Amino acid sequence: MAEPTTGAVAAPAPPAAPAPRASLGERLRRLPRPTLLGVSAGLLLLLVLLLLAAPLVARWDPAEQDPAIAFSGSSWDHWFGTDDLGRDLFARVLYGGRLTLLISGGAVLVAFVLGTTWGFLAALRRGIVDELLMRTADALMAIPQLLFALVCISAFGASTLNLALVIGVLLAPTTARMARSVALQEMSRDYYAAAVAYGARRRRLLLAELLPNAVPLLAVQAAINAAGAMILEASLSFVGLGIQPPDASWGTLLKEGYQFLYQRWEYAIFPALAILLTIWLLNVVADQLGARSNRGRR
Repeated sequence: MAEPTTGAVAAPAPPAAPAPRASLGERLRRLPRPTLLGVSAGLLLLLVLLLLAAPLVARWDPAEQDPAIAFSGSSWDHWFGTDDLGRDLFARVLYGGRLTLLISGGAVLVAFVLGTTWGFLAALRRGIVDELLMRTADALMAIPQLLFALVCISAFGASTLNLALVIGVLLAPTTARMARSVALQEMSRDYYAAAVAYGARRRRLLLAELLPNAVPLLAVQAAINAAGAMILEASLSFVGLGIQPPDASWGTLLKEGYQFLYQRWEYAIFPALAILLTIWLLNVVADQLGARSNRGRR
């Protein structure tokens, strides 16, 4: 009788050597790299938070006057120095930025609501309605914005609300053309055709289908509108039809600094740099959002 064969028992595998720990440099290289959009949006958000926190950051009341220290240079007490009445320029730049932010934000909101409704209505109705709305937009865009704003502000006054409304209406035609273009592009896609075939009502097509998919490109236009609103507000303030004393926006401070350019040139530099930096960041954000949106659609 044959004896059963016994298989050879495999030797246990040696324990795996522990992986070497990554150095600090390697760990830092593995972190996601900040994009230009993230950096510019972060700086823009930081600037907005700084303006909103002006009562906590500024050490002086922006309206407090001390003629004895008029046109003083930068110091530990007054970081940007003082103006012609001895008011702290750093505090005035912060509080002026809040007014500029309020006017620009209001104008962007007015342009978004009015322009999006305008453009979507033209895209949905088509035909004679589309032609009438778009030719109206072309006619309004042909009028010089600054000239039209000067006439409106001279007629209705230079309050914060009036500035936001006038600037928003001036930016609405460009937003309407953008909204119409985006709406027509989205209406050619399969999801919209499926919603129409399903029998969705016009309100659902507008609010649930077109608007959510148009938001990325409309956000690009909103950033462009914010930069345009700041330029218009600064231009109106520079000619004396913007925010009136004792309040001040960045445009008002730029105008006041220009009047005293030979006494202290830094007076005009700080508000000018604030306007330049904010508009540059808005343009970078708009460019990067547009590029990302185009890549996503492709």
